[in-house]
Amino acid sequence: IQTPPEERLPITTHVGTFDERLVRQAVLREMERGGQVFVVHNRVQTINLLREKLERIVPEARIVIGHGQMDERLLENVMMAFGNGEYDILLATSIIESGLDIPNANTLIVDRADLFGMSQLYQLRGRVGRSAQQAYAYFFHPAINRMTDDARMRLETMAEYVDLGSGFQIAMRDLELRGAGDILST
Repeated sequence: IQTPPEERLPITTHVGTFDERLVRQAVLREMERGGQVFVVHNRVQTINLLREKLERIVPEARIVIGHGQMDERLLENVMMAFGNGEYDILLATSIIESGLDIPNANTLIVDRADLFGMSQLYQLRGRVGRSAQQAYAYFFHPAINRMTDDARMRLETMAEYVDLGSGFQIAMRDLELRGAGDILST
């Protein structure tokens, strides 16, 4: 398949340092249009700290947490409740990376995006923009001098390739950055 569905729009992508004002603006915009938000924080040990921060930044938002260390039935209930619109924000680890289709969720916020691989970031961004609504992706990172060169280049690639169908260009850039490897190595 070479072309996306006709009604799909490119995902507006922002890459930068964590900005509470921007987070609040993004969440409220999504809530005002009746949508939902994915917030990805890939450290279970500190996920509740981010929840507290989000509750302070956007007190009007209903937040639920989901991660792979939760009881399977509880996690399933969390996902069902979010899918049914009972919450505004799903704060989760990268478990949402694949297999999750919630067309009402059209804003993605990734905390510490510098710690993710390019294919992970691409998959995460693919969780939004699955309807005719304009979707937004925010990839937050620490100060530039606190990131590796590879992380900076991965995030620059995600900011550069935002058109629908840009997966091939992203894969090629990932190949350039990581190298092709050696198929015959042991």
